[in-house]
Parts: sequence; structure tokens; C-alpha cells
Amino acid sequence: MYALIDCNNFYASCERVFNPSLNGRPVVVLSNNDGCVIARSNEAKAIGVAMGAPYFHLKKLFKQYNVKVLSSNYALYGDMSSRVMAILARFTPEIEVYSIDEAFLKFNGFHRYDLHSYGSEIKRTVERSTGIPISIGMAPTKALAKVSNKIAKKFPGQTKGVYVMEDEGKRQKALKWLQIDDVWGIGRQYTKMLQSNNVKNALDFTNLPNEFVRDRMSVVGLRLKRDLEGLETLALEQPENKKAIACTRSFDTMYTELGDLQERISTFASVCGRKLRNQKCNCELIQVFISSNQFREDLPQYHGSISVRLSYPTNSTIHLTKASLVGLERIFRKGHHYKRAGIMVMGLTPDTGRQLNMFRPIDHRQGPLMKAIDRLNLMNGYDLVRFGGMDLERKWKMNRNHLSPNYTTRIDDIIKATS
Repeated sequence: MYALIDCNNFYASCERVFNPSLNGRPVVVLSNNDGCVIARSNEAKAIGVAMGAPYFHLKKLFKQYNVKVLSSNYALYGDMSSRVMAILARFTPEIEVYSIDEAFLKFNGFHRYDLHSYGSEIKRTVERSTGIPISIGMAPTKALAKVSNKIAKKFPGQTKGVYVMEDEGKRQKALKWLQIDDVWGIGRQYTKMLQSNNVKNALDFTNLPNEFVRDRMSVVGLRLKRDLEGLETLALEQPENKKAIACTRSFDTMYTELGDLQERISTFASVCGRKLRNQKCNCELIQVFISSNQFREDLPQYHGSISVRLSYPTNSTIHLTKASLVGLERIFRKGHHYKRAGIMVMGLTPDTGRQLNMFRPIDHRQGPLMKAIDRLNLMNGYDLVRFGGMDLERKWKMNRNHLSPNYTTRIDDIIKATS
């Protein structure tokens, strides 16, 4: 059996754990630069706040319903997610962290267990330990566990947040209830195609001939169909190293000077270097881009990008910064108002061996230096040791006017109890 554990309204729930005054009140969390709504509490959904809606369009509605608006606090959400996943790993050795608020669990050898009781115990433990409410769906396959989770979340009164699809009757009933556009893995284009072929729900989809699904939706669609039929086809996936690492951001204001962009690019190179070293990889290629504000039609538009090949594979922030700044100087054009920039490191190779360059000797002092910097930052916070080209005051220059404290990752923000 598989289980899908989904944290309910995860971002809003994280905020409520440390600010109980938000309970029962509509809460929304905004994207970077406070652009649009990316998370909503149930109360916010009830008053019609749509996912992805621009913040400035909703200010009047938020004021009318006393909606609490928060900037996204990824340091808090990431730490709370790690705590939830660590607790889930106590209940079975087989776990796949699917996203920041979702995880698949597999229960091999649990035939003698009452899975509904076991799921209820998981739910109690997570909620008591972290304060994050979760929903649990259990079924013989991953796709059916997704369906079970939807049922657990849709009908909390009947399911108490835990639903187990243990027989064929429940599978048929659930698939008939689930509309085709809500099926995991079926996007808009496939939905249109299937609806044009009289497929209204998930049960209709499983009744299609295999040849039709494979021809129209490739083998990926066929695997999904078999999983929904109760035939275990989709297995747990283990995390793999990334093939490219990017760091891109929109700015809180528009920049016109090269020096401002150099500071941003230096910061992005530092982040990519740290991620490369964490992954124990080097990169061979860096892509740098800058872009003007596409929403300011009254200003001249420009988008420049360039790829810079390194002399040899490296994860040294010093080398990455130098190469990135060379690329930036080549694409920078005076007279534009830049709103966004970023870099991407590609051509990743393992750190265990790398091709040397006869004409560009490696500075072997940089490896121990990077390790020492990473160790210091890990022990004292990522902002402790910075490179000269970076702004020493701020790390991310974004609009985050409604940011909550980093309750769990910053010593100054820890809640103080007084008597």
C-alpha cells in the first residue's frame, strides 16, 4: 500500500503555528516581490480569492474581509517541511519527498496492520509535533493514493483526514467521483482531448483501450492509466542530483547602473557555488541573463543573455563570480531599466574527478577555502561570510513588506515566553 501525506494549506498553516491570532481569519501568502497569491487558507478560498491572482487587484477585497497578507517566508516553510518529513520517516523506511508539503510513503509488510488506525496515528503525531494539519490517502498505487488524499481532504467530516481505499468498490466509486481535469498528471491539453472523446471522469479514462492512451498520451499516460486501474506501475522515486542549478530574481526596484547588477550577479554566483558544493559537483558552463521590466511598455525593452565556458570544471565561488561578471559586462546595455537577472550553471560533473587545463593551472588553495567558508556559514547562518562583490547588508533585494519572523531558523526571532 502507498500513502500520500499532504500538508493542508501548508504556507498558511506554518504561519498559524507561530501566530495563533491568524486562526479562523482569512490568510494569503504572496509570491516573490509580493506579486500574486500563491497560498490561501480555507477562509480566503471561501471569499473567492483565486490562486495566482495579482495582489494589487485584491487589495480592496482584502481590506473588506480583514484578510491577513503575508510575504512568502521560505526559510520558515523549508524548515517546517523538514520537520514534517523527518517525522514521517519514522513510520516506514520507504519515503519519497514529492514536494515541500507532500510525501509518498510505501508500506511493505504491513499486511497485519490496521492501516486506518496507523494513518490516524501518523496524523496525530505530525499535528502534535509540528502543529501542521495533514490529510492522508492510502491505496494500492501512487495514483490511487492521490485520489484517496483528495477524498480525505474534501470530506474531512466523514474521513477525519484519513481515507483508505482498500477494495475494488471504493476504487470504482472514487474514480467515478473524480473529474478528469482533477486527475494527477493530466494537464489542460490532455483534458481537452479526453473530454472531446467523452471522457468525463477518471473511471472513463481507465475504461479507454490501452492502444488509444498510448498513441495519444505516450507511455507516460499508459502508466498512469494502469496505476489508476490498481496495477502498481509508478514506483517511489529517489532524489537525483540536479543537472543544472539556477539562481534568478526580480528586483525590488529597477536598476540602470552596471555596478548594481554586478552586485546581484555576484550574489547569485555565490548561491550557485554553494549549491554545487553541497551536491559535490563542478560546472563547466555559466549562463548569465538580464532583463528589463516587460510591464513598463513606456520604457525601452531589452533582454540579454550569454553563455560563458569555464577554463576547467569548478565549484569555486571566486571563479564563478569572475566568469559571471565577464558575461554580464558583455551583455549590459546602458540606458535600460533592469528588473530581473540571474545565472544558471550547467554541464555538471562529479567533484571526484575533473579534466584539467594545461594552460590554466588550478589554484588548489580555493578548495579548502570554500570548505572553510561553507562550514562557517553552516554553523552561523548563510550570511556570515560573504564575498567582496556582495552587498553586506542585504541578501535578496525583493519587496517583502509583509514578511513574518524566521521563528525556527534565526536566533533573534525565536518566540520568547514570559510569565
